[in-house]
Amino acid sequence: MTEKEKMLRGEMYDATDAQLVKEQTHAALLCRKLNTVSPDEPQEIDETFCKLVHAEKGSVTVRPPFYVDYGSNITIGKGTYINFGCMILDVCKVEIGENVLIAPGVQIIAATHPTDPEERLTGKEYGKPVKIGNNVWLGAGVIVCPGVTIGNNTTIGAGSVVNKDIPENCIAVGNPCKVIRKLTP
Repeated sequence: MTEKEKMLRGEMYDATDAQLVKEQTHAALLCRKLNTVSPDEPQEIDETFCKLVHAEKGSVTVRPPFYVDYGSNITIGKGTYINFGCMILDVCKVEIGENVLIAPGVQIIAATHPTDPEERLTGKEYGKPVKIGNNVWLGAGVIVCPGVTIGNNTTIGAGSVVNKDIPENCIAVGNPCKVIRKLTP
């Protein structure tokens, strides 16, 4: 099994593997290009963005700067809006639904490290997939941690750290993020 296959399965893998470094470099070059395109060239922004992640051309709005690890592990649905300074570490699958609003400074993190210090010294890491439902709003500065699922029609308040699954049809805030109100569907 390749290091990439291990990575995508959420198993411990070597991030310095030549194939992974090559793919990260490719993504970094696309991010660099995306982040330097003039704002008066929205078609060029869209084309570069769609080379980086899985999104239908013309269906997602992104406002650079935007950063990823690989990009190829990210799927984004129609009608999604990504504001300035979004970072997605996609060592595992990151699925973002349709009509999602991502405010400035949001971090979506699928990457993680062992908590055992001896194991961490091996240099190996792993990831956990992240899934964000349809019609979700992630407020400014939200951090979505590895392995989290956020349900449809949910709002996550600014500055929240989402370290556990959040159900659909609710408002959740805080660190750690907790549901403060249920919404009627």
